[in-house]
Amino acid sequence: MSLDPAILLSLRNLSLAAKTTIDGFMTGANKSSIKGSGMEFSQYRSYMPGDDLRWMDWKMYARSDRYYIRESESETNISVRLLVDASASMDHRDGDWTKMEYARYLAASLAYLAHMQGDAVGLYVMREDGIFSLAARQGTQHLNRLFYQLEQAGPKGRFTEPIHYKDIYAGGRKRELLVFITDMYQQGEEIYELLDLLGALRHEIIVLHLMARNEMELSYEGFTTLEDLETGATIQVDTDAIKQGYTQKLTDHLTNTRKALLGRNIDYRLMVTDEPVDEALRAFLQARK
Repeated sequence: MSLDPAILLSLRNLSLAAKTTIDGFMTGANKSSIKGSGMEFSQYRSYMPGDDLRWMDWKMYARSDRYYIRESESETNISVRLLVDASASMDHRDGDWTKMEYARYLAASLAYLAHMQGDAVGLYVMREDGIFSLAARQGTQHLNRLFYQLEQAGPKGRFTEPIHYKDIYAGGRKRELLVFITDMYQQGEEIYELLDLLGALRHEIIVLHLMARNEMELSYEGFTTLEDLETGATIQVDTDAIKQGYTQKLTDHLTNTRKALLGRNIDYRLMVTDEPVDEALRAFLQARK
């Protein structure tokens, strides 16, 4: 069951919004494909004292007179790292919320889903003055700490300068599933440089590209002043006159962005901020396999 982001964002409580989202997502999805006794099993192993008897395969016992435990693919827990773009362009507003508010909600929902899978979850907040890092760990207390750091993440300045990317090496060389939530706004090639570094470290990467509906459709009337939120530069445009050209250039831009990321073996998803987050959740579960 997909829930309207407007309702969930109005809760102003990341933990509650995330839990409500995932509960709704699991109600609408096939629960057995996410977690539980009805899921597919990849292998068997011999029973050991202390194993949960719910996973005992009694049919195997009847055939072999031996006790076997079914092991699911999801029992192999992974390390997940959420990367959140906290540059000023994420302060773009459409209606009642900004891209940053949607990004926090999306990241919290993914963190809660990963937590339910028993995964370790960590966080990078990409700021102009450096990278905030929260190591990937398991547990409810750690999840609450991650929610708190997301709530503190505010859009400011430009995207992180490449000179700070060295901080990523301090996180160790363990492979992680990285989910990067960003509007892909960059002055030069700094975001691509970041993704190239992460790819060189052999991480699996999903990019969730956020765009607002008013950006997609240029839904302004007449003469409007547009501002670059990262540089402060402004321009006055007649939206009615430029809409057709704008639409074509946006289509070309999104096509090129998609090609650039797929060429780097990165899973790319365009997310419009007035739509439910289900596609991102499904992409996460697919990558997690």
